[in-house]
Amino acid sequence: MNTKRNIYKNTEHPFAQFVRILGKGKNSSRSLSFDEAYQAFSMILKGEVLDVQLGAFLMLLRVKEESVDELAGFVQATRDQLNFQALAVDLDWSSYAGKRKHYPWFLLAALTLAENGYRIVMHGASGHTVNRIYTEQVLEYLGYPICHTDQAVEQQLQQQNFAYLPLAAMSPILSDLIDLRNVMGLRSPIHTLARLINPFNAKATLQAIFHPAYRTSHQHAAFKLGYQNSVVIKGEGGEFERNPDAKTLICGIKNGQLYEHELPKLTENRSASEEQLDLATFKAVWQGQQSHEYGEIAVIETMGIALYTMGVCASFEEAMLKAQVLWQSRKVLQSPK
Repeated sequence: MNTKRNIYKNTEHPFAQFVRILGKGKNSSRSLSFDEAYQAFSMILKGEVLDVQLGAFLMLLRVKEESVDELAGFVQATRDQLNFQALAVDLDWSSYAGKRKHYPWFLLAALTLAENGYRIVMHGASGHTVNRIYTEQVLEYLGYPICHTDQAVEQQLQQQNFAYLPLAAMSPILSDLIDLRNVMGLRSPIHTLARLINPFNAKATLQAIFHPAYRTSHQHAAFKLGYQNSVVIKGEGGEFERNPDAKTLICGIKNGQLYEHELPKLTENRSASEEQLDLATFKAVWQGQQSHEYGEIAVIETMGIALYTMGVCASFEEAMLKAQVLWQSRKVLQSPK
């Protein structure tokens, strides 16, 4: 590391300009343009940045909060370098937060949709925040394979209309960066941009945020990236899951047009958190052996938002009714082979 730094003792490192733009002081600093963000993140993905520069860059962005142009530029650079093969995917579903208070009911919404022929790719990361249960471990518990190549994704879509791809398989560099959460003590823009990657160019995308201020930036970044059908919500625990205990503001794109829609609160009182997340209970609900009032409302409502986003239904009311039918008529599934 010191050797690399010494190379630039008498000349400026090419990445220094981007750190300077962000950190020049409250009166002189500014956000990066789309092109600057694209160039900066391309260098990061190619390993052309020193560790000290990377840390400074990520934390300056974290303090400032990334702009729409920055977020879109980062995502576009990532998409261009990933360059996965195009697949017929109905829904791109990001899952990066993990769950702590409630079961990952959104997974049952996704799996029910897949059972009914909708092709879903879910991608995410696990373990970057302590005391949370992540999608990857829940899927493994239920017997679903984890994909590590785009060929495996294609195979799983053909077999069961659902595939899960870890960020580490999609982009090892991004996976390393998201793991800095426990080194820095703070989340970085990687947690934001990863949700928007849509690696296989799905027809519709779902993203969730935890902090409401990020809703609009996600929506407008998706719009700038040219996504035609997309939804962002403040999801339960930060995952794309409707919380029945609160109003849900949907910031979306429908056939290339921005819109907002608010779903009402559905419960009178706040539902109690689970004392522990026992996956045997979760699996029993999925297989129809147990019922769970809060969870099943969350499943149906989450599924309804997805159906509307994919254009399956013309209204949210129609989508919720269809989601209820799909859930109630699901097969009593055993774990896949």
